[in-house]
Amino acid sequence: MEWRVPLSDLDYGLEEEEAVLAVVRRRWLTMGAVTQEFEEEFARFIGAKHALAVSNATLALHLANLALGIGPGDEVIVPSLTFVATANSVLYTGAEVRFAEILGPGDLNISPADIEKQITPRTKAIQVVHVGGYACNMPAILDIARRYNLVVIEDCAHAPGAYLNGQHLGTWGEAGCFSFFSNKNLSTGEGGMLVTNRDDVAEKVRLLRSHGMTSLTWDRHKGHAYTYDVVGLGFNYRMDEIRSALGLAQLKKLPAGNARRRLITERYWQSLQDIPGVELPFCDSPAQSSYHIFPMLLPEGLGRISFIDNLRAAGVQTSIHYPPVHKFSYYQQRYPGLSLPVTEAVAGREVTLPLYPGMTDEQVEIVIAAVRAALDKKRSTPLASQT
Repeated sequence: MEWRVPLSDLDYGLEEEEAVLAVVRRRWLTMGAVTQEFEEEFARFIGAKHALAVSNATLALHLANLALGIGPGDEVIVPSLTFVATANSVLYTGAEVRFAEILGPGDLNISPADIEKQITPRTKAIQVVHVGGYACNMPAILDIARRYNLVVIEDCAHAPGAYLNGQHLGTWGEAGCFSFFSNKNLSTGEGGMLVTNRDDVAEKVRLLRSHGMTSLTWDRHKGHAYTYDVVGLGFNYRMDEIRSALGLAQLKKLPAGNARRRLITERYWQSLQDIPGVELPFCDSPAQSSYHIFPMLLPEGLGRISFIDNLRAAGVQTSIHYPPVHKFSYYQQRYPGLSLPVTEAVAGREVTLPLYPGMTDEQVEIVIAAVRAALDKKRSTPLASQT
């Protein structure tokens, strides 16, 4: 169907078209000079010593775990209220995950107190997710990591351009991993970036993302190397020049795009906070978010599917962030009987509203009106008939 207000939309224009054409005209498509420039600009923007472009954020997380020595016999603590890639990336290494609770309806991020409860002698790392671009409590999490000698990986898929206490998210832990998927604040279709201030981690990632080879095709093309050695069992996780060119164009738009997202978010908060039973996560967050998504929690006991259907009928697209990972069939089989009551209760009430820089003020008001109308309709419907 054609949405009056889609969930997200690309902020693309002539800049992206010209960037791609420039790459095609240079006739070098695989990882090369444009990718190097994207890495340098992204590192400068984030305030990290190293930035390494990869095919997607899932692979960035996989490489971060490998570069930090995580493997069979180890455990990594992760939230369950996240995209499944957060947990999958740990399992790829042969390690196991331990799921931790979120803080609650006001903050959908991982709970530092429950992180500490999940630590065992096998725990090697904490992998946090800055949900919606809102910062986890990194000072508390880093304190736990120091006390138990753990490393910290930041899943920053939602958080390019977000800060906590003046420091970019992604630079608090040993590594930060960003997504450039089509619906992200900075989009290249597919793609990701790993940032780190550790030279050893950067060196391992450089080798592992390109088959464990000591030189790249670009190096040999430019005459900087004649051959190569393979010094480890690596992967083909590289980013290409076209996506890097798109990334450079998008990076220039990111601050303005995040600022527009903030204004829309504040309008939602202002207009929806008085609805009985509705809760708006992160509205009291002290950090500077990237405002990637707008989550709202429906009143307890109110059917979510029919609410979503009512918004669909009004032409408003919604989503759910997220079905808890530990409730998926694969993870239930792997970790049977696991219960996370706070996560499950909050996840069952969550609906994500449209949010993207190109949203007009009129579209924002359409969403607000549709939400209010759907909730009014639900309250007038007998509970037994709600689904």
